[in-house]
Amino acid sequence: MTETFWIAATVLIILALAFVLYPVFFHHTGARKQADRKNQNLLAYRSRMKELDNEYEAGILDEENYRQLKEELAGAMLDDVPENEQLKPLIKGRRSAMVVGLVSILVMPAATFYLYQQWGAMDRVEQLITMQKMGTTDASRQEQMTELSGQLRERLEASPDNPEGWAMLGRTYMRLERYDDAAWAFRQLADSVSEDDRSEAVAYGLAAQALFFGSEGAMTEEVNATIEQARSLDPDEVNALGLLGINAFSQQNYREAIEYWERIGAVAPDHPQIASIREGIREAYTRLGEEPPKLAAKPEAAGAGVTVRVTLVEAFRDQVPADTTLFVFARQAGAQQGPPLAVARLTADQLPAEIRLDDSYSMSPQARISGAEEVVITARLSRSGSVSAQPGDWQGSSESPVAVGDAGKEPVSVVIDQQLTN
Repeated sequence: MTETFWIAATVLIILALAFVLYPVFFHHTGARKQADRKNQNLLAYRSRMKELDNEYEAGILDEENYRQLKEELAGAMLDDVPENEQLKPLIKGRRSAMVVGLVSILVMPAATFYLYQQWGAMDRVEQLITMQKMGTTDASRQEQMTELSGQLRERLEASPDNPEGWAMLGRTYMRLERYDDAAWAFRQLADSVSEDDRSEAVAYGLAAQALFFGSEGAMTEEVNATIEQARSLDPDEVNALGLLGINAFSQQNYREAIEYWERIGAVAPDHPQIASIREGIREAYTRLGEEPPKLAAKPEAAGAGVTVRVTLVEAFRDQVPADTTLFVFARQAGAQQGPPLAVARLTADQLPAEIRLDDSYSMSPQARISGAEEVVITARLSRSGSVSAQPGDWQGSSESPVAVGDAGKEPVSVVIDQQLTN
């Protein structure tokens, strides 16, 4: 890719120089001919003027005819060439232009190379190309995945400010069962999103999960320390809660396991593994000799809300991994900040998806979709798994504000048709 880029850049620089230098080196012949013609006219004018002077002095012409002929001759020459025009300035100007052209040949390529090294984005382009290849590679092709992950790692180490790149690298290492490398990649992800506590907590939670798998389910000091890092930023980080629940269950601390897992159900009711988590809770109650409580079913289209149908444009299908997190959320129309009124979490492999956003998906009792008249619906495929928008995420929004109402209305169509760049 780098070699192709510089070949193309060189060709474009040569074309640009050709436009600048061609007039300097190849258009002077016409200018010289024009200058010669003007000088010949100037010599003829001076010769005729001298003849008029001689005829007037010899008495052949009277003063009135002499003045009239002289004025006519001057008028004829005025449109052709000024009396004091010389060839020398033309030659001097041409020499200056040639100097400028030669300097351009030396300076332009060097300046182009230097400025692109300073401000160019070739490293980000190469990262994106590698990520796209990884996103379309069959997971069973281990050798190619290993090669691509190595390329992506090199490019990320050279230019680390790329959260979606680190997230993809971590997930790839998890698929390859290179758990220590995955933990390292997720820690780099945490560093790249350090300004967002929740995203940083998710990154540390993923790192703890990788370390846990790497230790074959043992809660080592490193796993515990990483879990603490995640929960110090977000006490309800679901990956950390899940690991704590698994560990408590393995230690037969079933009550403690139930608390951790039920907390996940409360803060992330649409977690992709929510069915497994509920099954774990049921099994923990069974081992305690207790009847599992009946879980309240999520109300089906109950109360005010908006039914949404989310689709992904064909152009992005091969770029989005199946396990990419999908967030569908509603925000008060006209509001630029503050938490969404409703958020649902799914995964890319569930697309196309239809879901009804109502108060059961609210993030806060004080901010419910039923209290709004109109909302804007957004669907975002997050590379990093964070609800916060990141460059490289895929997104789509409703074309205009949507009225909040009861069930029965036609679903609002939201098409994910753009990729975020900043």
